Amino acid sequence: MLSRAKHFSIKQIATQAAVSKATVDRVLHQRGSVHYQTRRRIEQALDELEAQEKNGLAVGRTFYVDVIMDTPKRFSKAVQEAMTAQLGSMAPFRISPRFHLFEEIDAQQMHDLLVRCAGKGSQGVVLKAADEPLINLAVNHLVAAGIPVVTLVTDLPQSKRIAYVGMDNRNAGQTAAYLLSRWLDTAPQEVAVVISSERFRGEEEREMGFRAWLRGRAPHLRVLDISEGFGAYEPTFARVTQALKACPSLKAVYSVGGGNRAIVDAFAALGRPLAVFIGHDLDEENRQLLAEEKMAAVIDHNLQIDARHVFLHILQFHRLWKAESVASSQVQIVTPFNLP
Repeated sequence: MLSRAKHFSIKQIATQAAVSKATVDRVLHQRGSVHYQTRRRIEQALDELEAQEKNGLAVGRTFYVDVIMDTPKRFSKAVQEAMTAQLGSMAPFRISPRFHLFEEIDAQQMHDLLVRCAGKGSQGVVLKAADEPLINLAVNHLVAAGIPVVTLVTDLPQSKRIAYVGMDNRNAGQTAAYLLSRWLDTAPQEVAVVISSERFRGEEEREMGFRAWLRGRAPHLRVLDISEGFGAYEPTFARVTQALKACPSLKAVYSVGGGNRAIVDAFAALGRPLAVFIGHDLDEENRQLLAEEKMAAVIDHNLQIDARHVFLHILQFHRLWKAESVASSQVQIVTPFNLP
């Protein structure tokens, strides 16, 4: 680690990691005991600094932006790659993202992490989190302290966040309903909506859009909810398996969140056909499922554009970028035959 750190000052590393210079010095020179998580955060800060250096971000005023995400690793990785790729386009400003990525974090922990950003030199927060009162409270605290918060992919509309960036989730749900209804026959039947967690506003809005379109345009399709798999393999597999045993005719799924490999495997384990499977986000897992033709379509949006819009909102808040309207991400439909 010490050899990697020689490219950067102690102050740079400390600011990027949001820890003290003394802590960085102890870790680099192995003096005294330092908690594993702190050591890991400093290693991550070096990764982030190296990525910024690779993108040519050597000059310009630096803005430290905390990116906090409660999401499966497959999606946080895609967001991290998209944001890092956009850093060079924000010249003459140097945006230095600090990533805090969690697959499981409760509302109190998220609240405390957000509040701590106010004391760590943060000049903006990008947030994907559950719509919980404690989290809304923390967002309001940050905005009151002059730190803009932009929600990504899933919104917190009851908070004072300055903007939401991402697709229109109701429209995405309606799109999924339209496609699914066209690919199924007209016989009355169940179709499943698999929700990672009902705590996330974005997933809830996708489900509502899906239900509303079917209710008005395809009433022969009855919606079966499968929830709380949290986008993870084991709980998703268990919940889908349980639903399949309870509903022998089920053959179509709209997955608004993650855990899609588990859904495919649950059908296969019971020898059941999966006639139509629609999901979200063109991450590595879904790319593979499309390539295998296990999914009929993925509803996607351009994370590169989203990343740029997030940074623009933060710079506009600080009155450092000309104000301009930022539209919602356009829904894109990807099939096995137009896979980029």
